[in-house]
Amino acid sequence: MDTTQTILVTGATGTVGRRIADELVRRGHRVRALTRDPASAAAARLPDAVDAVRGDLTDPAGLAPALAGVDALHLITFGGEMFAPLQTGPEIVGLARAAGVRRITVLHGGGPSPLETAVRDSALDWTVVMPVEFMANALEWAEPIRTADTVEEPFTGRLSAMVHEADIGAVTAVALTEDGHAGREYLITGPQSLTLQDKVDALAAARGRAIRLVELSEEEARKRWAAAGQPQEVIDFLIQVYRDTPPEGKNVTDVVEKVTGRPARTFTDWAREHAAAFRV
Repeated sequence: MDTTQTILVTGATGTVGRRIADELVRRGHRVRALTRDPASAAAARLPDAVDAVRGDLTDPAGLAPALAGVDALHLITFGGEMFAPLQTGPEIVGLARAAGVRRITVLHGGGPSPLETAVRDSALDWTVVMPVEFMANALEWAEPIRTADTVEEPFTGRLSAMVHEADIGAVTAVALTEDGHAGREYLITGPQSLTLQDKVDALAAARGRAIRLVELSEEEARKRWAAAGQPQEVIDFLIQVYRDTPPEGKNVTDVVEKVTGRPARTFTDWAREHAAAFRV
């Protein structure tokens, strides 16, 4: 019996979406990547087997062709500029149901969203994936590490159970293609709760050169982020979560192993994979 499914992945050119597409292709499924610009799929290094299709979640009227014949759908909750929350959830869910979509996963955006609410209220088999800090966020340090062998951050003792983006992709791929995950919320973490010094040490070992960690005061951090053009609400949010990280951001879960059957990847694994980004 052919168990190959057709999956439509939104946000497939992003950090997480690309990993979902990779994992689905690896598992032998047909993948469509919804994008406003299909040419961008090549720049995002999506697998050759992925079919890039044009569509815009902010304009559901044009989504029917992309949804035709789709078994499962992965959704992001934002669209437009500055990650504005999508307001088109009911229309998207209605189109998915009419197309015969059986399963939907939603990448939780960190707070309430109209789209996620619409999915939860639907009769479809839904799963919400809730990853904590991405290991890929460490790429923000690549330039200062290459140029000055230094990382400068506030609250350096803060803890993070950061997760490898490939593990987010793996958990989501299972939820999209296998039974037993309907109505679940999966808080996805890595296998360790790490300080900034832990992360810096792992990057230094991977690149083969020492890195100095410098602690900024809150005032210094605020000034630096403001100079970089960060909006005040973003700066306030960063200070809040860095100064007092919520339990879900620093406590390790076993979701990756339970859902995929293998241990979560470590930050040491991630650092080795991306070591070139931190070398001159």
